[in-house]
Amino acid sequence: MLKLFIHFLLPPGIFIVGFLVLSVFVYKKRIAYFLSISCATTFYLLSIEPVKDMLYKPLEESYPVPSKLEGDVIIVLGGGSYNTGVLKEDSLKRLLAGFVLHKQTGKPIILSGGSGINRLPDAEIMKATLISFGVDLKSILLDSESTTTQENARYVRHIMEKRKYQTAILVTSAYHMRRAVKAFQKENVKVLPYPTDFKRDLRYNLYSFIPKASTFNDSYKALREYIANIAYDVNI
Repeated sequence: MLKLFIHFLLPPGIFIVGFLVLSVFVYKKRIAYFLSISCATTFYLLSIEPVKDMLYKPLEESYPVPSKLEGDVIIVLGGGSYNTGVLKEDSLKRLLAGFVLHKQTGKPIILSGGSGINRLPDAEIMKATLISFGVDLKSILLDSESTTTQENARYVRHIMEKRKYQTAILVTSAYHMRRAVKAFQKENVKVLPYPTDFKRDLRYNLYSFIPKASTFNDSYKALREYIANIAYDVNI
């Protein structure tokens, strides 16, 4: 019971409660009442695991994990880092998948990811992490300039052309793979999609229906990815 109380005391639970309480006071004002109930419902749905999984399903099922690995090189796309020089969750999971593939195949790794303001490029942080894992520096290639998925593809293409690599195993989060493949296809780079960092759980209990900030954050990522895919398709 205490755990349940805490979930509704913290965001987004407290916002849901707040909108529901507000709806009681504005019950006779139809527009305000409708907006209060709508906001509470939206916050709740985006904060529970079944709805989050529903949003990720079309994205994560775009490409299965391949059973046969074919390619001259492994590409790992960065997914962000903190100003402290620590990789964010998506970046770390992608990098770990790339590291495992490197250990299995012995293929070199291209790390692709630039930086925002006042922080190291993702690629540099990933490189340092791989070296700490014992990966030979000679097996690591960097694109530390790209700041978008399309730039990832463009700058990696330059590296592959220089090294005469023909095909690549592309590693990124499963929800991001659809857009990443489109970007590499646009650059005429042949890739084998290797999705990782799956967000869906698919095993539910009572607490799966309790609103959580982490689940809301994942839902936000999924919605942002849908918008990014639409923008990419219409060339915005």
